[in-house]
Amino acid sequence: MTSIGFIGLGHMGGPMAANLVKAGHTVRGFDLSPPLLDEARDKGVTPCSSLAETVEGVDTVITMLPAGKHVLSVWQELVATVPSATLLIDCSTIDIDSARKAHAMASEKGCPSLDAPVSGGTGGAAAGTLTFMIGGDQSVFTKATPIFEAMGKRIIHCGDATAGQAAKICNNMILGISMIAVGEAFVLGEKLGLSHQALYDVASVSSGQCWSLTTYCPVPGPVPASPANNDYKPGFAGALMLKDLKLSQEAAETAGATTPLGAKAAELYQLFNELGNADKDFSGIINMLREKSGAA
Repeated sequence: MTSIGFIGLGHMGGPMAANLVKAGHTVRGFDLSPPLLDEARDKGVTPCSSLAETVEGVDTVITMLPAGKHVLSVWQELVATVPSATLLIDCSTIDIDSARKAHAMASEKGCPSLDAPVSGGTGGAAAGTLTFMIGGDQSVFTKATPIFEAMGKRIIHCGDATAGQAAKICNNMILGISMIAVGEAFVLGEKLGLSHQALYDVASVSSGQCWSLTTYCPVPGPVPASPANNDYKPGFAGALMLKDLKLSQEAAETAGATTPLGAKAAELYQLFNELGNADKDFSGIINMLREKSGAA
């Protein structure tokens, strides 16, 4: 088993670290929030008071942080602290440029590194069923696979450094666009007198079928496990969807890609957040669409 330092013990990082402990790994954890450190302790993680203490004697360091600036700040300290050959893994969802800089820092120190953002939300983090999208050298990926298997169900090597971040950004652009489309369809169906169940029964087995419909249906009833049945408690918060859509548009601009639906989805989720829904599940955007349609 591996000795792991885990930095960032929030809604995603906390359960991920706990699953590493369940798999038999020794995990030292750090977060700026004392209550999160207490929760981690209860799940078998050794809480630490500093980054330096967290990474002392470990073979692998995993970061799960809010944004690229946080990752770069922490990794700058990491490469000044850990021995060369320490495996550095970032599971945050960040911009491509920051991911590239993090890999460069690690390479200069002689540390193998992987960008490994996740999909599956807080439920997947708790259940250990996350999907990992991983960028980095194939040999490093192969060596690290047992670590990912302790936290996830699908472990996908997407290519060289930053490929994991690229896959995550593209995937979540699809997700944001498709959830708006499904929400619009249900609002239109309501206007036309169509029941939620009838629309679901047709679209879920027809050409409108997609994950946003069949797994995460934005109306109560057809998919009991969806956040729509729990007052849109996330799940995956609107603020996080907006963050990822903004990342997709930054990447599109840099790469010279035309993404008009991605751009519009970012605009709509910006409005969704500004209307006070940042902490609601992103599927709750259907309620904003209803209000704009004058629906009940």
